[in-house]
Amino acid sequence: MTDTSTRTRIIDALMALLAERPIESVGLADVASKAGVSLADMRGEFSSVMGILAAHVKETDRKVLSGAGDDTGEESVRDKLFDVLMRRLEALTPHKAAIKSLVRSISRNPGLAMALNGLGIRSQLWMMTAAGIKTTGPKGMVRAQALNLLFARVVCTWVNDDDPGLARTMAALDRELARGARWSGFLDDLFCIPQIFARRRWRARRRPAAEDDVIAV
Repeated sequence: MTDTSTRTRIIDALMALLAERPIESVGLADVASKAGVSLADMRGEFSSVMGILAAHVKETDRKVLSGAGDDTGEESVRDKLFDVLMRRLEALTPHKAAIKSLVRSISRNPGLAMALNGLGIRSQLWMMTAAGIKTTGPKGMVRAQALNLLFARVVCTWVNDDDPGLARTMAALDRELARGARWSGFLDDLFCIPQIFARRRWRARRRPAAEDDVIAV
């Protein structure tokens, strides 16, 4: 039986280590020590650092999907996808330093980039499903790859966006969705509403009871 608490501690330990140093210098023994578990327990849960990272991606998917569909009403596919991807960034916020470290490592490690691309494609298939975009057949895989590349570019902006309202990040997501519609065609009705509407809806949804417009992270 899987020990959920042990798995969570191991995943959190890896993300904490990645916030401190590049993934190339993180080994299983480092993660086990940080998590306070034995190597035997570590082996019972994971067989590699990439396996732990894959579990983190899967857990992030689960968090996003658990909130997808709330108050969407008659939103367009564009709005739904914008909302899903912003939810993903929100779920990643506690590990922003770790994600920034991974972005740096990817730029100099093609093998890591390929491995993470594979994880990202599977994840984006779920994100598209949550937004009501078809994912079946070869076309679905092409859409997932396009969305993964799109989201990666947004993440590069997000890791350096210190504005609590994430204005730069939302603007980048708007631009990338528009670009994706032009060259990949994975959103047929992308321009059915003004782009600014999705941003305003997201801000309104995340606004706290207070009058300021700060998003809690």
